[in-house]
Amino acid sequence: MPRIPEPERMDLLHEAEAYARADFADVNQRFVDRMLQLAAAAPPRLTLLDLGTGPGDIPRRIAAARPNWRIVAADAAEAMLAIARRETTVAPARDAIRWTRCDAKALPFVNGAFDAVVSNSILHHITETVVLWSEVRRVAQPRALIFFRDLARPESPEAADRIVARYAGNESATLQEEFHRSLLSAYTVDEVREQLARAGLESLNAALITDRHLDIWGRLI
Repeated sequence: MPRIPEPERMDLLHEAEAYARADFADVNQRFVDRMLQLAAAAPPRLTLLDLGTGPGDIPRRIAAARPNWRIVAADAAEAMLAIARRETTVAPARDAIRWTRCDAKALPFVNGAFDAVVSNSILHHITETVVLWSEVRRVAQPRALIFFRDLARPESPEAADRIVARYAGNESATLQEEFHRSLLSAYTVDEVREQLARAGLESLNAALITDRHLDIWGRLI
C-alpha cells in the first residue's frame, strides 16, 4: 500500500483536545520505560529534546523519573502546546520542561545542543524525512542517544481498519479518524532504514516492535 501523507501539524483545537483526552497512559509509559532503559548509562544531568511533544504527557513522565534532566519539548502546533502548558502545573515538570513551538525540519537550536533526542509519533507526519534526520543529527552531540517510536504502515486500508477497531474502538470518532489517517501516512521499516542511510545515520537501528509500531534507536557516531 502506498503512503498517503497527512498534515504535518495537528493545530485544530478540537483535534488537539480529542488527542489529549485519549488514554495513551500505557503506550506513553512504555515509551518512557524503553527510553530510560536505553539511557541507563547516562549521566545524572543531561539535556533532552522531545520532538512532536503533543500535549506533553511524555516529557512530564520523563521529568518525574529524572528530575535532574533538562527537557526541551517542541511541537509545531500551538494548540498542542497550549494544552501541554495548561497541564504542567507542578514540580518537577513545571521547572524541568521548556515548551518550544518550532518546525522539526528547521530547529532553532545550536549545533550539538542535546545529549538525547527522542520522539513519539512525529515521523509519520513528515514527508521531507531527510531534512528531519539531518536536523536531528545537527542538534545532537556526538554519542547522543536517539530514540524514536512511530506507527508502521499496514499492508492495506483494511488492515488499518482492523488496527483502529482493535486499539481505538472505544475512542471518539475524531480520534479513530486521526488514527486511521496516521496509519496510512506511516512508513515501513525498510523505508525508515533507507531514510537513515540517506541521512548518514547508519549507526541507528530500526525494527518493528508491535503490529503497529516501529522503533529507531542508537547513538550518533
